[in-house]
Amino acid sequence: MSYLFTSESVSEGHPDKVADQISDAILDEFLRQDPDSKVACETLVTTGLVVVAGEVKSKAYVDVQSVARNVIRRIGYTKAEYKFEAESCGILSALHEQSPDINQGVERQSPEEQGAGDQGMMFGYATRETDNYMPLALDLSHRLLRELAAIRKGGKEMTYLRPDAKSQVTIRYADDNTPEAIDTIVVSTQHDDFDESEAGMLKCISEDIRNILIPRVKAGLSADVQKLFTDQITYHINPTGKFVIGGPHGDSGLTGRKIIVDTYGGKGAHGGGAFSGKDSSKVDRSAAYAARHIAKNLVAAGVADQVLVQVAYAIGVAQPVGLYVTTYGTTKANGSNSLLTDGEIADKVNKLFDMRPFAIVQRFGLQNPIFGETAAYGHMGREAGTTQVTLANGETRTYETFTWEKLDYVDKIKAEFGL
Repeated sequence: MSYLFTSESVSEGHPDKVADQISDAILDEFLRQDPDSKVACETLVTTGLVVVAGEVKSKAYVDVQSVARNVIRRIGYTKAEYKFEAESCGILSALHEQSPDINQGVERQSPEEQGAGDQGMMFGYATRETDNYMPLALDLSHRLLRELAAIRKGGKEMTYLRPDAKSQVTIRYADDNTPEAIDTIVVSTQHDDFDESEAGMLKCISEDIRNILIPRVKAGLSADVQKLFTDQITYHINPTGKFVIGGPHGDSGLTGRKIIVDTYGGKGAHGGGAFSGKDSSKVDRSAAYAARHIAKNLVAAGVADQVLVQVAYAIGVAQPVGLYVTTYGTTKANGSNSLLTDGEIADKVNKLFDMRPFAIVQRFGLQNPIFGETAAYGHMGREAGTTQVTLANGETRTYETFTWEKLDYVDKIKAEFGL
């Protein structure tokens, strides 16, 4: 019997994502000036106010007000009527020195023996159901909001759009876990107040979502996924009827409150640690990226159709306390007499991937100021690219982004697994 699975996403103007983006922008500014910066930056946003708090060890000086206002302006909160506006909102900074008790567990005389910045377990997940090895429901949820933001910033269609928005997609799966159809799409978007009635306003928004947004999203999808858009989809568009008050004025926002949106939409698992505002010594972030890289390369190499990787650390200790792999019974790789067990796959992964924090940082270039782009529309499943950054000394450098999404270990995995 078929079953339903649902994932959601939120836009860059959602209050929690505003907070995430400010935290990561501040992190990037510290790293731009001092790549050895240790940063744990948390942000609160509410009506007319931004509060930044956290712990930092760095040689850099960061103008928190300027960084935060630039982020808020870029997102689109530029009108006084939003009750949260880039030029006029108050910004309070309560950043202070990182605890030396934590720092002595992280920094070592030998950089290779750098300890984990915290204890905990991190997960990485990948599935063959999309081209980017992400769960389909989450991938579509992200695409809806990225395209909605592009329409809003383009300023030619749906000119009533405001920055805050949420999406949700429900997929119907067959018994063999392959997507059969899209069952339900939910889109709630903040908008200007209309002169016409609430019913007329809702009708206009609903028609624009169906006739402008959905076709633009479909155009960027593979033919197989386009077929899942049928006439039987149930749409819930601004189901409360009105969404004028939104953003940090409608609801306070906090860094790290959208960790499922940031990762796999409820598929796989999550260890509970947030990403934004944390430098790469915090394995909550760096090891989660490394686990995603392992899972994605395993699936791409043909080891299994679906892979979950868990890695766990003790604070101040370089080597993980454990690494776990499950393929949900989808293993394709053969051992000497039968299909490899998940434990045997984990043993081979341990041979191929150095999961000490220093090695992870070096593998993905995580001391570079590349994190701002991760803070909205997901940290995983994004296309690896580049960004140009002007350093404190005036030098311009090009850095790779989303390096953990590269399929650069496929050949090594195939050789190790005999594929």
